[in-house]
Amino acid sequence: MPMDDAVEASIARVLAAEAEALATVARARDDAATIAEHARETARRIELRTDRRLRAVRAAFAASVAAQVASLEAQTAAMDAAHILSADEIASVERAARATASMLTGGGS
Repeated sequence: MPMDDAVEASIARVLAAEAEALATVARARDDAATIAEHARETARRIELRTDRRLRAVRAAFAASVAAQVASLEAQTAAMDAAHILSADEIASVERAARATASMLTGGGS
């Protein structure tokens, strides 16, 4: 019978080791699941922060472009506005036209 006791003790040790190994594997799975959930949560926070930053950059860019377009449109409108010549400016243009005509026709006026 001592042999039976030794065999049973060995079987009990193997079963205890197996139970301990199974418990260790279960804890490792739980730990891995916890780590994975923390990683997913961190990724979600990074995604939200990145989305907020991108929206802010896009909004700033859109505002900047809108301001630049408005400025260019204002400059265009100012350039398109008719300039009414003063009497001195008209006289200056007429003198320049007469001088050019005189040069082109040989100088006699």
